[in-house]
Amino acid sequence: MGLIGDIMYSLRFKDTVFYKESSDLKDRYEALIKLRDEYPENDDILKEFYNIKKGLDGENEIAYQLKKANIGMYVLKDIKLKYEDLTAQIDYIIITPVYTYYVECKNLVGNIKVNEKGDFIRELFINGKKISKGMYSPLRQVEAQREVVRKIWESNVSKIKKAFEAKYFEDYRKVLVVAANQDTILNTDKAPQDMKYKILRADALIRKIQYDLDHRSRGKSYCSKKIMEEIAQDYINLSIKDETNYYEYYKTKYCEEEAKKQNDLKERLIELRKSRSKEMNVPAFYVFNNDELDRLVLVRPKTIEELKNANILTSVKIKTHGEQIINEINK
Repeated sequence: MGLIGDIMYSLRFKDTVFYKESSDLKDRYEALIKLRDEYPENDDILKEFYNIKKGLDGENEIAYQLKKANIGMYVLKDIKLKYEDLTAQIDYIIITPVYTYYVECKNLVGNIKVNEKGDFIRELFINGKKISKGMYSPLRQVEAQREVVRKIWESNVSKIKKAFEAKYFEDYRKVLVVAANQDTILNTDKAPQDMKYKILRADALIRKIQYDLDHRSRGKSYCSKKIMEEIAQDYINLSIKDETNYYEYYKTKYCEEEAKKQNDLKERLIELRKSRSKEMNVPAFYVFNNDELDRLVLVRPKTIEELKNANILTSVKIKTHGEQIINEINK
C-alpha cells in the first residue's frame, strides 16, 4: 500500500476483532461444571476441572490484553489444522496489518527459566523448597504448528508463488510463547538470542506486536482490513471442526470408572458385613444398615477420625467394626 496506504490505515481501523472466540477449553469447562455439580465427590472430575479452568483463565487473560490493543487486528482462538498425518492446535492466531502471530498460551504455577541450550525449566516452591523440573518446550511446540501451516500453504499455492515467497514465510508468520499467569517470573537471560523475544508475559504482548509493526522494514506495508478478514476466513475454512461431546466424554472417562469403584467397594463392604454378622452372631444391620452402607461408599472415609466426623455410624458401631471398614475402604 505504501506511505499513503499506511497513513490512511492509521486514520481508520484500530479495533480488535475476535473472528473466532469459541474454544475447546471453554466447551470442556462448561461440561465439567455440569459434571462437578452432579458428582461433587468425584476427585477426578474436580482435578480435571481445576486444570481446564487454569488453561481457560490463561486464554481469557490473553483475550483481555488483546481487547485493550489499539492496533487493528483479527483474532482467532483455538484453531485446529491438519495436513496429511500432521495436526496443529494453535491457541491463538493474531492477524495484524503486517504480521500473523501463532501463540502458545501457558498458564502455569511457578516460574519459568530458559537456559543457554534453549531448554525450558519450571521452578516451583513446595513446602519452602525450590523444585526445578524440565518441561516440553512450548516454543518448539508452536514452531511445529507453524510448520503444519507451511505445508498447507505450500500445497495450495502455485510453484511460482512458492519459489518467490517461501523464504519469507517465517518473516510474516511469527511464533510466540505467552505466560498468562501474571505471578510467573520469566527468566530468559541465558536463553539463545533468537529465543529471547519469542517468550513473554501476557502484559507484554501488545508492546511486542506494536514494536514489530513500528520496526518493520520499508518493504513491509500495511494490508487493509478487508485482506486481514480474508486471511482470518481462510484459517476458518481450513480448520477442523471438533464435534466432541465433552459431557459424555468426561462422564464415560471418570464417572463410569467411579461407578465401578463404588460398586466394587459396595460388594466388598457387603461381604464384610456378612462375615462380621456371622462372626459376632448378630443381624447384618447391627454392623451397618443399607443406608449407612450407601453413605460409606459415597463418602469413603480413610481414617477412623474421618469416619467419626462423617456421622455415618454410631460410636458403638465404629468401635466394634470401624477398623475393618476403614481397611476395606483403603484397599
